[in-house]
Amino acid sequence: MHMVAVLALDGVIPLDLSAPVDTFGWARLPDGRAPYRVRVCSVRDEVSAGAFTVRAPYGLEALAEADTIILPGVVEPPRTLPPEVTRALRAAAANGTRIASVCVGAFLLAATGLLDGLRATTHWAAAPDLAERHPEVTVDPNVLYVDNGQFLTSAGAAAALDMCLHMIRGDFGSAVAAHAARMAVMPLEREGGQAQFIVHDLPPAPAGAALEPLLRWLEDHCDRDLALDEIAARAGMSARTLNRRFREQTGTTPLQWLHRARVRRAQHLLETTAHPVERIAAQAGFGSPTAFRERFRRVVGTSPQAYRRSFRAGVS
Repeated sequence: MHMVAVLALDGVIPLDLSAPVDTFGWARLPDGRAPYRVRVCSVRDEVSAGAFTVRAPYGLEALAEADTIILPGVVEPPRTLPPEVTRALRAAAANGTRIASVCVGAFLLAATGLLDGLRATTHWAAAPDLAERHPEVTVDPNVLYVDNGQFLTSAGAAAALDMCLHMIRGDFGSAVAAHAARMAVMPLEREGGQAQFIVHDLPPAPAGAALEPLLRWLEDHCDRDLALDEIAARAGMSARTLNRRFREQTGTTPLQWLHRARVRRAQHLLETTAHPVERIAAQAGFGSPTAFRERFRRVVGTSPQAYRRSFRAGVS
């Protein structure tokens, strides 16, 4: 059997811990046998998990025996790990053990140095902090998980299911992974990446900024076919001056800001109406449904239809 060790440190996030335990536990071979043995281990017998305490039946010795190690996130990821944990993880890595992190568990894996020079992901809200703490790691906040071969990282706890199903499929094939996916009541592969869950706010302007009236006008009229010259005329300045002022006050260009406003309007319409994509493209100011789909996928990371299936609130 393939042994999976899930390392619970103090402050472990319950869903991060349970997602891999259940997903690997649901896997079954065609003859009904369980292909994985899952062990929860820790430095101490008991660790805090917020509203309750987890009693871990195994210690760090389980890491040396594991084929796969999972690092769930903790509420306050430390900058350094306990020395014995770092030693155990690095020793396991040297022996070829596969190590994967869940959500902000990427901070724990990065703290060992094992992600240096590699691409990784974490929850989109924590990605800037991970990149700042570990500049030697290339952080991609838009994907559900990253597989570097021996080292894997996933976004939020739900993305841990995607990552675990991916590992199950690599270990025992698609049929075994599909069975685990059915038990989890989720698709074997989800369309799109983490970007579809990010609220794509418009670039902010400082309070009292001279462009505030223009930004409100652009948002109200983003359904129109607006050219840069028309926007500049509305602002009472040249296109060159407008571009400079926009970069100074919003960090982007007028047209980029307008594209983002249109995507935000399209997201709202996809979530709250049953309008066809062609109508939403026009309502959001895109020149054609094709241009809408291309821009939407570029910004959100998935198609308008897939976004609607995920987020529409059951309206008619």
